[in-house]
Amino acid sequence: MSAQEEQRVPGTSEEEPLLGRSGDASLEEGKPLYYNLVLGTGVVAQAGVWILTAIVWGAVFSSPLSLFSAHPLLNSAALLFFIQGTLILQPTHTASQKHAGTLTHSALNNVAVASALAGLVIIEYNKISHGGTHFVSTHAILGLTVYILTAVQAFVGLTQFFTPALYGGKENARKLYKYHRVSGYVVLALMLATVAAATSTDFNKNVLGMQLWAVVAASVITIVGIVPRIRLSKFGWLAGK
Repeated sequence: MSAQEEQRVPGTSEEEPLLGRSGDASLEEGKPLYYNLVLGTGVVAQAGVWILTAIVWGAVFSSPLSLFSAHPLLNSAALLFFIQGTLILQPTHTASQKHAGTLTHSALNNVAVASALAGLVIIEYNKISHGGTHFVSTHAILGLTVYILTAVQAFVGLTQFFTPALYGGKENARKLYKYHRVSGYVVLALMLATVAAATSTDFNKNVLGMQLWAVVAASVITIVGIVPRIRLSKFGWLAGK
């Protein structure tokens, strides 16, 4: 293999970054779509998000259970599904892959949105029934921000793909894809920050006992797995295309 050929094949050069270059992960033609969930550094992201989910669920089920316990369970499950939705779509690069990936991405995100919405209903019911204050803590403010952005993100994502006429046709809808991708990564980062902020709440300090360092470490591992798989060409204006 020549030096030029070696440079074109991810993972073969001695100078190749340990986590690969941006967008290196690409699904081979004929491979099942679910390969995307662990392709490249996807396995690193999976390790991070499953560790994070285990931290939350372990803390909940090792503590006295109540209706409120469903809030962290549902929201951590929502984050888990959102990450899967991201990982399944990232490495797609052909038209058929993108179409199948988008449908699966949408299905996973719909499950995540339903889970997050149930978590919101439970926390609001708990606050109202106990006469508690609303959206005062950092965790609550971040949570509300994430709920709003997620709703906007889900609406735009669904309408862009399934009802492009709302944007004046498919071409106009496609022009917004890059912004949908950017905002999606921002919302994921805010979700991880919201989980980290949960460690400072009274409920966590008095009941769950999750450690900030553990949540941050799992979040960092998740990010380290997601970022190298980002294809700058899909952003258009970031890659000059």
